[in-house]
Amino acid sequence: MLRRVDRVQIAVRDRAPAEAAASAIFGAELIRRDEVAPIAARRSLMQAGSSVLEFLEPSGAGPVADFLARWNEGLFAAGFSVADVEAAAAALERNGVSFARASGQLFIGADATAGMRAVISTFHERAPAGAIKWIYEVTNVVADWRAAAQRYARIFGLDASRFVAIESGDFGYTGTLTMFEPPERLDRIEISQPASSAAAMGRFHARRGDSLYMFYVEADDVEAIAQRLRARGGRFTPRKDGLRDGLWIHPTAFCGVLVGVSRTTVAWRWSGAPERAK
Repeated sequence: MLRRVDRVQIAVRDRAPAEAAASAIFGAELIRRDEVAPIAARRSLMQAGSSVLEFLEPSGAGPVADFLARWNEGLFAAGFSVADVEAAAAALERNGVSFARASGQLFIGADATAGMRAVISTFHERAPAGAIKWIYEVTNVVADWRAAAQRYARIFGLDASRFVAIESGDFGYTGTLTMFEPPERLDRIEISQPASSAAAMGRFHARRGDSLYMFYVEADDVEAIAQRLRARGGRFTPRKDGLRDGLWIHPTAFCGVLVGVSRTTVAWRWSGAPERAK
């Protein structure tokens, strides 16, 4: 059912500086501003690459205001595109997943998943804009990655035989990549179970429980992103094998969100098709 990780939603107190940050770091371009009743938010939609960044500012009491009060600014929801939203709605209903509707989208609460709010939109091809190619991954930290993987395969109509096992000694987790359309695309939910509360991911999970942790983008020129961050005084960390292949943007540099940047195709090294990495 899921075709792309086509957007993320980010809760912010003020959309204006968030829009400026997205433009400066990713070359994002404003699509429109509107309001979303189910989550009580004023929204700015910006295209970055062929994906969308949605910045959510509370319009009153509701989920976005509650998130900000509890966690401050940060990653609120993952966004996925499907060929047919009505067919997706019917599939979710068959699997007992409740959702709200607005603006042609489906809004799924964190209690229906493994702590991951989600928004489902209609798939659109977009000509890339800005300094990245697209969002390809959202990371969902969980206490039981196998249970989460089984649930996502069922409610999102994913083929579990395509999933790729992952394990990191450096970052202290095990889990799986729920590949949507391999080997053509990298789009997936990374489901990660921390092995220890000593590492950053483990500390995050100890505070928040099952939840969204970060998202990843691909870019042809990672150094260009680094230059944009330097110009703003934004913190980032290069990959241990070098800045050419990727970096991580510190939450202080972008609306409280940890963002991974991978050079185009590099992520295939650990995503089940290393021969595709250039």
